Amino acid sequence: MVDAVLVWRRLVGAQIRSQLQYRLSFALDAFGSFWISFIDFLVVLVIFRNVSRLNAWNVHEVAFLYALSSITFAVTDMLIGQLDQFPQKIRDGNFDILLVRPRGTLFQVIAGDFALRRIARVLQGSIVLAYALSTLTIHWTELRVLVLLVSIPSAVVIFSSIWVVGACVAFWTTDGGEFTNAFTYGGTAMAQYPFDIYATWLRRLLGFVIPLAFVCYFPALYVLGKPDPLGLPRFLEFCSPAVAVASAAVAGLVWRFAVRHYRSAGG
Repeated sequence: MVDAVLVWRRLVGAQIRSQLQYRLSFALDAFGSFWISFIDFLVVLVIFRNVSRLNAWNVHEVAFLYALSSITFAVTDMLIGQLDQFPQKIRDGNFDILLVRPRGTLFQVIAGDFALRRIARVLQGSIVLAYALSTLTIHWTELRVLVLLVSIPSAVVIFSSIWVVGACVAFWTTDGGEFTNAFTYGGTAMAQYPFDIYATWLRRLLGFVIPLAFVCYFPALYVLGKPDPLGLPRFLEFCSPAVAVASAAVAGLVWRFAVRHYRSAGG
């Protein structure tokens, strides 16, 4: 495990150095990434210009949800966003090359690229988070701080797990990119809003099948001190780390199953 981390650090370090060789190109990419993300937040502001609340949520509370979702998804995208190109590896046969190398296939796919420009999205989300926290009255306790801090890596793991499971569709369809995007890029868009505004069937799907509700909705309820409008058990507000571990385990099993039954591009 330690050896794998060291190898990943070296690969990522080389990629960062190569990306920074073209500083103007990197700056333009990062600038574009920042403003595209900022437009998403403008949508939130436009909504609240026309309504004062979304159910029991005001604009500052939704900004808090938006920021957590945006930051964690941006980190996920920076780390494993190269899975978007995974179907192409299946179609052109390049995935076969990974099978004969001594490292795990998922590790090789993930380590194949590191999109440093996504750091601009992390910055944009952090600015919104600072804005939200400055406008909210939160009675901070050690447990609330801990829940907030733990929710961020937990959300990254949950997003990553969803991305990996979605990418596995390519083993059987040789594509599946749009299907995956519906639950990754689409998932972060839905996680930016309170889950109680969605229809019952969608809440059940995104809460307990594709666990996006544990990305920021449940942790936010506890940090903000809000009662759950859905009346769900309060212990769910502390379950994000457990859900992250379970999601990672499921993603690992699905990936190993898919690789074990892979029959090559010409098979």
